[in-house]
Amino acid sequence: MSFLVDPPPTLGLGLLTNLCSIRHWAWLWIVAGIVTGGSAFLKVGRDRFGFVAALIPPTVWATAYATAVLSGDYSRGAYVAIWYLTSHVGVILWAATVPEHSVPPAPRAVRKGKAA
Repeated sequence: MSFLVDPPPTLGLGLLTNLCSIRHWAWLWIVAGIVTGGSAFLKVGRDRFGFVAALIPPTVWATAYATAVLSGDYSRGAYVAIWYLTSHVGVILWAATVPEHSVPPAPRAVRKGKAA
C-alpha cells in the first residue's frame, strides 16, 4: 500500500518501470496479498493458490534487481535480490512444505437406542 501513497525510489527497478509506473506495480502486491490472505481460510490442501500468489511479487522484484545488477545499472541490487530470494521466496517455499493438519470432524451424535 505504501507504493501507492508514497512510492520509493525506483533504483534497480528499471525492468519494471519501463513497463509501467511503480504505483501500478503496487497493485501486484495488493492483489497477491488478497489472494494469499483469502487462501488462508480454505481447507487444508486447497491453499496452494495462496502460496503461488505470495511467490509472484518477491520473485518479480528479485528478478528486476538481478537484471539491474547484470546490466550494470544498479550494483547494490544484488543484496536486495538476495534478500527477496531468501527472506521472501525461500520462506514461502519452506512454509509450503510444512505439513498441515486439519481438525477432525466432530463425531456424529449417538443415536437414541443404538450403541456407539
